Amino acid sequence: MKILVTGGLGFIGSHTVVELQNKGFEVLIVDNLYNSSIDVLKGIESISGIAPHFKNIDMRDKTSVQALFKEYSDIAGVIHFAASKAVGESVQNPLLYYENNIAALVYLLQELQQKDAASFIFSSSCTVYGQAEKMPITEDAPVQQPMSPYGNTKKVGEEIIRDTAKASSINAILLRYFNPIGAHPSAAIGELPIGVPQNLVPFITQTAIGLRQELSVFGDDYPTQDGTAVRDYIHVVDLAKAHVIALERLLEKKNSDKVETFNLGTGTGSSVLEVIQSFERVSGQKLPYKIVPRREGDVTEAYANTHKANTVLGWKAESTLDEAMASAWKWEQKIRK
Repeated sequence: MKILVTGGLGFIGSHTVVELQNKGFEVLIVDNLYNSSIDVLKGIESISGIAPHFKNIDMRDKTSVQALFKEYSDIAGVIHFAASKAVGESVQNPLLYYENNIAALVYLLQELQQKDAASFIFSSSCTVYGQAEKMPITEDAPVQQPMSPYGNTKKVGEEIIRDTAKASSINAILLRYFNPIGAHPSAAIGELPIGVPQNLVPFITQTAIGLRQELSVFGDDYPTQDGTAVRDYIHVVDLAKAHVIALERLLEKKNSDKVETFNLGTGTGSSVLEVIQSFERVSGQKLPYKIVPRREGDVTEAYANTHKANTVLGWKAESTLDEAMASAWKWEQKIRK
């Protein structure tokens, strides 16, 4: 079966392509290389032994999307990662985010709704919950007014998919990620942020390797056990495997609704200081950091209730925080050689 993976050379996309190929799927990657590297193709092939099909296409170009579906009329399912994802950048340049994250989604769904049957997996985010009132967060928690244009594109994207599924043959699963970290154990693929990292773990590893002078910890006055913000950090390989299971659920028509939603996390919250301590444990070195004021838009804590994914999908995160941090450090050391 041919599966289209948009943004398939990105961090989560590339790991998902590996897991799809390990399960025997034929993969077509579409990526415009805006925030990724063509070298990732070699990494995917070195792990799985298979070179996926690749097209350099910008999903914002409607005619290119139409031409893609004409050329590959046998696409059985789509996993849609292609999107911009930096909260801060989205505040500074909201129209870039609405064009990239919403227009591309619309063009993709326009092609899919012409098929007799279509299975669609959407890369969503726990940002749709905002600062949830109860921890851990269940899928029934209210979707809040997002704190950034990025978060709003995920909220609106989910609404667009629901409306389209009602009026078409599309069946979809919305996967709301918590905080993906780590790298493939082979260190052949991993997280490759362009410029200054927006996420905690690559900033930690870049600081440890000497690229950054020190890590800034945004706030130590949160109402948490050590005063720093708490998040649910999930190993990217665990996350990738969940996408394959979700896709198989749709292809095998096991879904109970036209659109289903699942939280993907470990079910455990870790503070920023606990993540730093984990890194220091696995790397054997002290990390230079300083406490700075809170960052606008950051919630106090967010971690998942994973009961639904565990029971309905039959999926569970397996890697520990230490294992994820060790893989991220191995990857950082490899790419700086």
